[in-house]
Parts: sequence; C-alpha cells; structure tokens
Amino acid sequence: MLTASGLSLAHGSRVLFEDVTLSLSTGRRVAMVGGNGQGKTSLLSILVGDAEPDTGSVTKPKDMRIGYLAQEIPSEDDGTVLDTVLGGRPDIMRLHHQIVEGPADASPEALHAFGEAQTQYEQLNGYALEAEAHSVLAGLGFAPDDADRQVSELSGGWRMRVALARLLLSGPDLLVLDEPTNHLDVDSVGWLEARLRAWTGALLFVSHDRDFIDNVATHVVELANQTLTEYVGGFAEFVVQREERIAQLEAQAASQAKARAQTERFVERFRYKATKARQVQSRIKMLEKLEKIEIPDRKELQARFQFPEPPRTSRVVAELSHMTAGYGDTPVLRDVSVHVERGQKIALVGPNGAGKTTLLKMLLGDLPPMEGTAEVGQSVTVARFEQHQADELDPNQTVLQVARDGIGSDTPRGKSLRTYLGSFGFRDDAVERQVGVLSGGERTRLALAKAMAEPAGLLILDEPTNHLDLASCDMLEDALKVYPGTVLLVTHDRYLIRSVADDLIEVRNGTARFHHGVDEAVLTPTTATTRRDTSGTPVKSSKKSSGRSGKAARAKGPSQPAKAPGQSSPSAPKQKPKAKQGGGGSQQDRDLRKQVNRLEKQWETAEAKVAELQVALGNPDIYADADKLTELTTALDAAKDEAVRLMTDWEQAASRLERSS
Repeated sequence: MLTASGLSLAHGSRVLFEDVTLSLSTGRRVAMVGGNGQGKTSLLSILVGDAEPDTGSVTKPKDMRIGYLAQEIPSEDDGTVLDTVLGGRPDIMRLHHQIVEGPADASPEALHAFGEAQTQYEQLNGYALEAEAHSVLAGLGFAPDDADRQVSELSGGWRMRVALARLLLSGPDLLVLDEPTNHLDVDSVGWLEARLRAWTGALLFVSHDRDFIDNVATHVVELANQTLTEYVGGFAEFVVQREERIAQLEAQAASQAKARAQTERFVERFRYKATKARQVQSRIKMLEKLEKIEIPDRKELQARFQFPEPPRTSRVVAELSHMTAGYGDTPVLRDVSVHVERGQKIALVGPNGAGKTTLLKMLLGDLPPMEGTAEVGQSVTVARFEQHQADELDPNQTVLQVARDGIGSDTPRGKSLRTYLGSFGFRDDAVERQVGVLSGGERTRLALAKAMAEPAGLLILDEPTNHLDLASCDMLEDALKVYPGTVLLVTHDRYLIRSVADDLIEVRNGTARFHHGVDEAVLTPTTATTRRDTSGTPVKSSKKSSGRSGKAARAKGPSQPAKAPGQSSPSAPKQKPKAKQGGGGSQQDRDLRKQVNRLEKQWETAEAKVAELQVALGNPDIYADADKLTELTTALDAAKDEAVRLMTDWEQAASRLERSS
C-alpha cells in the first residue's frame, strides 16, 4: 500500500493543495478529477517520487514497483516498438538472453545456473511474454509491421501508446496514468477499459472521460479548493455524492454562521460588564478556535461560454462524391460519398489511422482527391481546432498577449478581451500568466478561445477535450448543443458524442459509412474490426486484441514445454476447488453431479488448449507469418474466454450441488 499524508504544495504565493491524504492499495482503481491548474499532475509527480512536497510524506514498501504515464510525450527511443515494450519486463528479458546464450561452459555450476534460469523464466511466464506484447500493441491500435518500426519514426501520439503498452506489460504494483485516453481512438479506449477493469494491482488515473471513469474506477477523488475529497463508486456516483456533500456543507455553514452571529452579539452586548467577563472571554476563545466551513466554489462548475453567432450558409455545407483519397500512390479512403447539411452536428469515429483526418482534409481542400469531387458550400466560413494548436502557443507570451495577437480587440458580442477570456476560465490575474506555466487543459482552453473567436458556419473540432477538465468539457458541450451552425467533431469522448452529435460517420476499412443517430454499437464496437497501421495499410484484427507480427530476432530461445491436460495455465485459476462426490442422493443430485463432472472435463480441455496455443506462440518462427500469428492469437483469446466461461459454469454447478447435498 502507498500512503500519502499531510501533503502540501505551493507555487510562489499560489497554494495548489494542502493537507492531502490518500491511500492506494491492491484492488483500488481510483480516478482523480479536478479543474485545470488545480495541481493534479503535480500531486501525481509527488506520489510517484518525481517531485517533493512542501510538507507531508509518502510512504510505500521498498519493493513496490510503480509505473507512471505522464502527459508529456516520451523522448524518442533508439529501439523498435517491440523492443521498447518488452523492456518493461527487464527481469524476464535478462533471463531470456541468458537462456539464448546458453550455459557459459560445461561445468556443473554453469549447467545448474542455466537450469535455474530456465525454471525461473517459465515461472515468470516468459515464453508467452512476446505474444502478450503483440496482443497489447494490437489492443492499442498498432499494426503487425509497426512492431519492427523504430520508435523515433512515430508521432508523439503513437509514442505515448508505446509508453502505455510498456507499462501495461510491466505489470507494476501501482499503475499511475495521467490522461491515458488523450491519444487513443474509441476502439482503443474500449480495449483499455477492459484491460484496466481486470487490473489486479492498485490504479490511479486522471481523466475527464465520464464513460472511462464509470467503466474503470471503484473510487473517485476530487482535487478542488486546495483539498482532496474521496467518493466511492464511478463518475455517476461521484456527481450525486458531491452534490449531497455540497448541500450538507452549505447547511452546516449556514448553521455555523447563525451560531457565530449569536456569539458575536453576546460578546458585543456584555464585553464591558464585569459580571460577564468570564463568559465573554470564553466565547471569544471559542470563536478563535472555530474552523470556518469551506464550501466548494461552484463558479467553475457554472461558467459558460458561447460560440459567436454563425453567418447563414448554403443548405449544403460540404459534400464528397465518390471520392478516393490518399498519399502518394496509396489510397486511404475509397469511393466515399458524404453529404453535410446546414445545422448538422456529426461526429467522426473510427480507429486512428483509418482516415478521419484525411476525410477532413478533403472537405477543406487541403488534399486533392485521387478520384471524385470534394466541395464546400457557398459562403461557408470555417473555424477549426486541431490537437497540435495548444502545443504551438508561444510559452513566453502571457494569456492576454496570445489572445490579442490571435484575436485582436474585436471579440464576439462586443465583449472586452478580458471578459471574453474570463468566459474561458481566465479571470482576473490569470490573463497575465505566461503560457509556459499553464497546465495542458489551460493551454487547450486558450487555443479554443482563439479558434472560436471568429463567427463561422462550419466548426471542425479535432479532439477538443484533450487535457480539459470536466467543468471545461461541460462548457464545450453546452456551447456545441446551442450552436446553430454545422459541426464536424472528431473525439474519443463518447459522452460528448452522445450529448452533441445528431449523426455519426464511421471511418473504417478504407471507407466512410453514415449512421443516422448515435449508434451505441459504433461507439463501443465488440465485433472483429479492421485497424490500420500508421501508413494507412489495412490489417485485420479483433476487438479482444489480436496478435501482431515482428521478426522477433531476440526470440530464438528454448520452446515452452507442453503442459499435461488439466494443468493450470498462466491465465487460468491456479487450483480448482473440489465438489462433493458420491453416488447416492436424489435424481436431481445425480444430474447435478454429472453436470459438474462434465464441466470439469470441458474446463480441463479448455485449459489444455490455452497451454497448447501458448506453446505455439512461443515459437519465434510464428512471428514471421502475420496471418498465422493473427490466427493463433485470436484463437488464444477465444480459448481463454472459453476457459473462464467453463470455470464459471463449473463453480456455479458445484455450488448448487453442495447446497443440495
């Protein structure tokens, strides 16, 4: 268990938090929420040991392994994607290299050491490590050929995915993630949710994604008003409990104010009466000791901004007709027809690399089509926000300088520049802060303020909620709901899509498919899908994470020994409980006993199948054949699922038999 107590931190005269206490133990999955600039990232840095608090302490076991994914894009790595991910388990990789190299000589000592290494390697499930690495990479959207690419060739977002894959494979005792979904698509977010729900260690993550928090967290902690408050449950429970807590605090504060006023009146009335001197002094001391009840500031939750009123546009805002587009001679999208009318709010969804950005570039005329036509309607002005815009702000300028250079003095609805920035959360002295000291969410809000200043008939927003806090996401959601213009929205935030979008365009498998309404099956796909690598090449995979290819030069080691039928595989329970045996009892008991025996045999067969497939995946030659690898890893996923299902069925049947016997 990691325990933090009495943590306080200030930047100059600005106190971020004080007297923070938090415990993180095995099985607890904690989501941290709070406003931008409140100190969430600073608190994470203290908890993982990368920074020191002004006061307080963090205690943890000496052997506790902590994995931390920060918001900053990792520095470029000299290795391949697969090598970098496998580096998350240096203990297993050291044993692997020792086994590959063989015993140092023929001495009994060397042979004994080699045998010990083999035994330890098998106990750590080293033979399945590379297959697991490919499976994790697949779940995060990587294609087979990406495993052998140099990390230095990848964009920042894909390097973040490599870092996340490495952490997941390493299996630390405590996993700490700062906005892990920022660079993921809807498919990968769903995969990560399932992975984290099954996490057996402790988990602490910062996120603004309501669905993600609801699907993963067992607890929510809110950093606000310089303190940390814990709630039990996911996001929905957090909202209810927070409102109840605020209402209770308001009632307590009102009662306290009433009592304080009565005491102050007593002091004033009898201050100069000698007979009441003792009572007066007693009440004065009581007032001095009385701690004021602080009520959370609702101003951040209630702040709102508006898009400027758009000019009227033609009925057809944008249209693609039988368009094929790509880069060089490689098409990414084929025969795509899209029709966008005035006032529509459409969300583009699909895996990263499938062509969402390519489609937007076609609509805006930034990319000429290989075939077909792309047109924007007459009198359609476009405002666009892209992910990188927040990173391109000058860190040496103040918020006010950036706004003045990007917007000028003319702001929507005739507001002053300071008033306009205030609607984006930059109030009072905050406009004088330098961009370089802003949090990621504050920079995103500033970039949004620039992009939204000019009236536009068509808004194109590419992942606008990255780094935003929940209150800012609420502001954006409300602004988009009432905006009368046309919106094309690219986001992994499913809550935002449900709240804002009228329709969906699913970009997948080299084409774009229009969906009337918001189809939940599109937002949370569970069937086999086709992902694309970063160059746009389609590759088949499954939602449950199919395998990925790689030359795997390091894998030429010993093969994993086969397991006897019924022997527990690494993914299956280590030991099965025993059901009651015997031949007597009622017909119902005899039928139940037959069912238990049948299910136990089926379960053992399924476990043996899992072990067999893991042995096959331990063969390095498999990784040269992408189709065979995909087939095997898909079969392994299915076999694991079947083993778990049969185990559950057997346990239920055995329990019924025990109750009836």
